[in-house]
Amino acid sequence: MSLLVVGLSHRSAPVSVLERASLDAETRGKLLQDTLAAEPATEAAVLATCNRIELYADVDKFHAGVAELSTLLAQHSGVGLEELTPYLYVHYEDRAVHHLFSVACGLDSMVVGEGQILGQIKDALARGQELHTAGRLLNDLFQQALRVGKRAHSETGIDRAGQSLVTFGLQQLAAGADVTGWAEGKRALVIGAGSMSSLAAATLARAGVGEIVIANRTADRAERLVQILTEPGGTGVAARAVPMASVGDELTRADVVVSCTGATGLVLTGVAVEAAMDGRTAPLALLDLAMPRDIDAAVHRLEGVRLVDIESLAEASADAPMAADVDQVRGIVADEVAAFGAAQRAAHITPTVVALRTMAADVVTGEMARLEGRLPDLDDKQRAEITQTVRRVVDKLLHAPTVRVKQLAGEPGGAGYADALRTLFDLDPETVASVSRADVNDADPKNRGRV
Repeated sequence: MSLLVVGLSHRSAPVSVLERASLDAETRGKLLQDTLAAEPATEAAVLATCNRIELYADVDKFHAGVAELSTLLAQHSGVGLEELTPYLYVHYEDRAVHHLFSVACGLDSMVVGEGQILGQIKDALARGQELHTAGRLLNDLFQQALRVGKRAHSETGIDRAGQSLVTFGLQQLAAGADVTGWAEGKRALVIGAGSMSSLAAATLARAGVGEIVIANRTADRAERLVQILTEPGGTGVAARAVPMASVGDELTRADVVVSCTGATGLVLTGVAVEAAMDGRTAPLALLDLAMPRDIDAAVHRLEGVRLVDIESLAEASADAPMAADVDQVRGIVADEVAAFGAAQRAAHITPTVVALRTMAADVVTGEMARLEGRLPDLDDKQRAEITQTVRRVVDKLLHAPTVRVKQLAGEPGGAGYADALRTLFDLDPETVASVSRADVNDADPKNRGRV
């Protein structure tokens, strides 16, 4: 395993840099394909959220891999390499595994313990599978990360520390007041209909807003979200969908606005918000969860307007208390990283062990053919007994060494045992490679079902 991750997040870079470096879905796909085309990388996955951009790859050379992945991130983000480099972090092999598992548990989130990251990791894996850039290593890694994250939430009280970015944002808007009391009866406008916007709409409905208006560029998605909100047994909130062209009019009636779209430019300009405030006396609360930002940061200067965005959330979260359960989650992560590393190292030697047993079986077959030539009068029963006896001898001779070598290979520094076996038994490298290729085919998501 030569896992490498190069990335930047709210912990390493200011929001202004994260905003400029954000990648849309099309750019993420191109980045994946270009990473796979680069010489040092054989697999790739991109984890991009509102506060992190990370490129994972299986590389054969560390320094060349870091240089290539950093360059690719700079090229596709549009931020120059010299400007981007000071904000990049690099994790390799076990440290890279530790990083992703920590991310999956919410330990590296802006709001510690939040569970939304699991959906984003699942999406990153699905994208890598769809474009065939995620092979055996990254499939195993991301699927295990999802299991570790779920384990952390089920076995600890990390949920007590964590909350969604939406909830945290609404708490900041409420300025210390109870969110339910603050939101009760308000008119809410949600711009966007993706996963974050859907979560915002559901959170607002639970908080008791009187009406939710969904504005989205794709009408079908907005209507579908409205249907979910208003269906029998749902939230019971009044909801309707409007086209994006109606946002200006809806803004004049809204009390709280949550925006999270994939737009590359501003969705709400300062001029639009100022026009909406003209003549009204009720305050307007704006929550911008998009990266890059949807709402002009200058609107906070307008009287009666309160804006909370990713940058202000980052500042507020720095003072948020850590739950005692965080230490327990860190213990889970450490144990899972050790187990994953041991399993990967053991799996690395499996093709060599299979090739060794294949060679031994070929030797048995060859020797039995030679024996039949020298003793043509053997009947079927005698031939079968001799064959079984020779196979038992070979199996007994190979059993203890192959079991032990797998155990040793699972320990730190055990990667060299595969090379030792190949050298000692003069194994054909192509035979070992063919077993490895079969393992990769078995790991293909098309053969393993949907994640």
